[in-house]
Amino acid sequence: MQFPQILSSLTLAIILGEENSHDKRNTMVQNSVIMLLVIMVAFIGCGEDELGEVKPKNVADLSPLGMTLIPAGSFEMGDHLDSVDRALPVHIVELDAFYMDVNEVTVGQFRQFIQQSGYDYGGNWLDVDKYSPTVNHPMIYVTWYDAVAYAKWAGKRLPTEAEWEYAARGGLIGKRYPWADAESVARKYANYYGTGGKDRWGESTAPVGKFKSNGYGLYDMAGNVWELCADWYHGNYYSNSPTKNPLGPDTGQLFDWGGPCRVLRGGSWYSTASTLHVAFRAFLIPDDRHYFTGFRCVSGLPE
Repeated sequence: MQFPQILSSLTLAIILGEENSHDKRNTMVQNSVIMLLVIMVAFIGCGEDELGEVKPKNVADLSPLGMTLIPAGSFEMGDHLDSVDRALPVHIVELDAFYMDVNEVTVGQFRQFIQQSGYDYGGNWLDVDKYSPTVNHPMIYVTWYDAVAYAKWAGKRLPTEAEWEYAARGGLIGKRYPWADAESVARKYANYYGTGGKDRWGESTAPVGKFKSNGYGLYDMAGNVWELCADWYHGNYYSNSPTKNPLGPDTGQLFDWGGPCRVLRGGSWYSTASTLHVAFRAFLIPDDRHYFTGFRCVSGLPE
């Protein structure tokens, strides 16, 4: 019997039950039929061969917990407004869609990683507690290798520099900050050097997610902690970067004082407003630890 026929029969049974409501037996039948009808109506919209799977409406419905979808697209990467040498030349980059952590990895998440994996963290927890005192503050004093180990454990990876800048822009085109161009509203979006407005953390990181998000729903893309990227750093890379999904140079630039280094992005609680620019590039020796360095992760779309 097809579902419409079953539904018609059940409706008729309810009507008949109401006409004979003085009969206790019919009343029991009526109640049973109503319950069965409710259960079957729950499956309306599913064909006879489709009961085993309900598909999401779109790929955003598949976003892993704590992550958001960054849509595929292209953008002009680099400095548009201030001609920062390290962020030139401006060049077109095209990226596939990916997921990104909404927040920076927290102390609590990193502690869970250590407890469950047995990872040998070489930092000092007293140092961490001084500037990130709760489980909801961003994890700091991590090396690039610590961040990669966490990402692997979590089934994720570090973002490429191009992915980071694209996500930080939040869909805006040619703007200086993740929110637009005005430094006057920076305290609404970022924890950086000094205090004012929403920014009351003058001597430490802020708990993640305390400021306004950008257009993609990402928090703290400016300030709080410098975020480690997957790429090696080289000052000339933008001159010969691939257009499609660039991964950074094969090796990092060497300096008189040392190197090679990995890319840092976003500024920190101890940084000035100029470092909050979405195009601003910094760098760090991979095994260094600092009170202003943290990270967040990304992952690709499911196959």
